Amino acid sequence: MTDLNLTETPLPEVLPDGWLRVKSLDLEAQGVAHKPDGKVVFIDGALPFEVVSAQIHRSKSSFEKGTLTEIHQESSQRVRPDCPHFGLHEGACGGCKMQHLHASAQVAVKQRVMEDNLWHIGKVKPDNVLRPIEGPSWGYRYRARLSVRFVRKKGAVLVGFHERKSRYVADMKVCPVLAPQVSAMLVPLRQLIESMDARETLAQLELAMGDMPAGGVGSEVIALVLRHLEPLSTGDLNRLRQFAAVNPGLQWWLQPKGLDTVHRLDELPGHETPQLAYALPDFGITMPFRPTDFTQVNPHINRVLVSRALGLLNVGRDERAIDWFCGLGNFTLPLATQAREVLGVEGAEALVERSRENLKLNQTTALAKHTLAATKFVARNLFEMTPELLVGDGDADKWLVDPPREGAFALVQALAGVRQRVAEGVASAAEVAWTPPKRIVYVSCNPATLARDASVLVHEGGYRCSAAGVVNMFPHTAHVESIAVFDWVG
Repeated sequence: MTDLNLTETPLPEVLPDGWLRVKSLDLEAQGVAHKPDGKVVFIDGALPFEVVSAQIHRSKSSFEKGTLTEIHQESSQRVRPDCPHFGLHEGACGGCKMQHLHASAQVAVKQRVMEDNLWHIGKVKPDNVLRPIEGPSWGYRYRARLSVRFVRKKGAVLVGFHERKSRYVADMKVCPVLAPQVSAMLVPLRQLIESMDARETLAQLELAMGDMPAGGVGSEVIALVLRHLEPLSTGDLNRLRQFAAVNPGLQWWLQPKGLDTVHRLDELPGHETPQLAYALPDFGITMPFRPTDFTQVNPHINRVLVSRALGLLNVGRDERAIDWFCGLGNFTLPLATQAREVLGVEGAEALVERSRENLKLNQTTALAKHTLAATKFVARNLFEMTPELLVGDGDADKWLVDPPREGAFALVQALAGVRQRVAEGVASAAEVAWTPPKRIVYVSCNPATLARDASVLVHEGGYRCSAAGVVNMFPHTAHVESIAVFDWVG
């Protein structure tokens, strides 16, 4: 952390022309300042409590956007970025937005974003603010989508994220937020692809890593899904196999068209790798997955998040729980170590089928003290939920809700709808007999949709928001994940 860079005397309230006092950060990690006439200015690279100058590149009637050019008073939370590709310079990588801000301050900013969204959008204020869930700031990223481009003018291949505010691929040699073994592979990957016949028709690499070493020892499994626009030659397939053979734990998957065409490339004898999987050791759970399945980017945080969520839910052995938007069963299977009965609901039939496979696997391998309860998975479009469908799934003492960025609006509306129909005397016998969950733990990846759904639960559904806090799943980015607890008050 750097020292606060003050002038010999405090800066005056009235600043020289062109100087701006930064008050906060927005959701894109831009500094927010105001001109003397009140006009808002968003400044790339500026931090709260700094006084800066900026070059304005976009001007509208109600706001301006610019880029930092000079710091007159520096924030004590400004730090030197660890990545050489981060910054405001030409060609800078656009994957991270906050490396210039101390990691603890990043979390504080995200906490403020979550609280502001809950209040300004949902008119909801949590009774308690939970301690943030934090983990490693570097080497945490086990999932990524990397673009691949053969640049004819340079006669070279680029593999990485896009440049800041650009469609061009950044010229990345390292990436400190990726797992170290993947960062070290970036330059060799460029060399591999440059040697391939198909180098001009390769579009992207999808990275998915397990957090379990192959066979329990050695290297973690690294899956790379190569999107290719034309069939690969025999020579190219052999180049991929040879590359995997000298990079422990690496397996190739090929995607010639849509996601349904993704398939694994066979490996050279003696260099076979096992199935991708991650572990939830607190519950004795192992989760196999395909590289195209949704799993959390940050396995270190995911382990803590699952334990925190289930601790907050506090499911008893005599209780039934429902895990909405259950995916592969990331929360469902740990819930099954605690509850009497668990229902996992997911929109995609393919994910439901894999959830069932994971259940079967863990029924035979789970630790003795973590015997799994009766668990069922069903497929349902949760964006078209109705009170009738909700009641059809039966009572549950506790809910775990983990939706995508779109949130769980139809689900919470259905919950509030049952309550309203009962109050109006128009409910069916099943709705009258139905009991809402005593507690809901909501895991969110979008503070705006969390706030919208919280508003329904609190103002229409009969709940109070008893706690909420942030989850720093994506350090150095502006992405805000959070967890909130809602308790039934009737």
